[in-house]
Amino acid sequence: MSSKIAVVTDTNSSMTVEEGKELGITVIPMPFFIGGKEFLDGVTLTQEEFYERLKGGEEIHTSQPSPEEVMKTWDRLLEEYDEIVHIPMSSGLSGSCGSAYLLAQHYDDKVQVVDNQRISVTLRQSCLDALELIDKGMTARQVKDELERVKFESSIYIMIDTLEYLKKGGRLTPAAAAIGTLLRIKPVLQIQGEKLDSYGKTRTFQGGKDIIMKAIKNDMENRFGCTDKCHNVHLEMAYTDDLAAAEQFEKELNDMFPGYEVVKRPLSLSIACHIGPGAIAAAISKKI
Repeated sequence: MSSKIAVVTDTNSSMTVEEGKELGITVIPMPFFIGGKEFLDGVTLTQEEFYERLKGGEEIHTSQPSPEEVMKTWDRLLEEYDEIVHIPMSSGLSGSCGSAYLLAQHYDDKVQVVDNQRISVTLRQSCLDALELIDKGMTARQVKDELERVKFESSIYIMIDTLEYLKKGGRLTPAAAAIGTLLRIKPVLQIQGEKLDSYGKTRTFQGGKDIIMKAIKNDMENRFGCTDKCHNVHLEMAYTDDLAAAEQFEKELNDMFPGYEVVKRPLSLSIACHIGPGAIAAAISKKI
């Protein structure tokens, strides 16, 4: 008889607690500190409130779920399930994966922590992949191994509208930010595996979208071997704050890649904290 396995992630997956319930995934809300007070992503802090306060210049600090909160979630699930697959955001971008790994040592292999080095919509897809692998009869350990085997088979490309928040977070020097702002430069960044790298730059919003769409097309053809008859990848897009711009980009992606379902989600607030409003992203991940 196969094990009953639960899938756990956090709101860095661009999933809310409620959406997770609908999909059969347990989602732990990420904590934020604003003005010294703790808020929980999607529970005591909405997207709208977050951006209002971010634009208002309030100091917002990201954090990670407390060990007590994580263990409480696991303990509750293990009353009903035999094993847990826990999929946090990339270890290269947060300490929550390392913390979960240490906590799991106390659970006799019943909790498998997956570091498949993804975030946002690609992390969401990993959770859906985990459900699919469990349906195929895999154990929690086998799911972990498979998700970590394919960890580099995805990319996110993000165009940032303003350099202000990268400067604030110390990821850009004030001088570089000033020059970039003066030249109206909008950087395009790539997240692949544990790295956040510069990918390109543009001066126009449309130019940034074109760079992203070309990058996705290049991945499809040269990394993943997609053809007209072989739709072997998932396409997603994400955005911070500007839904109208996101809907327009979604239309452009659908026009450029007919036959693919493009999943649109808000970027997780942990990323939004560092890149600010007005950002737009597209992501690709190979199907399991």
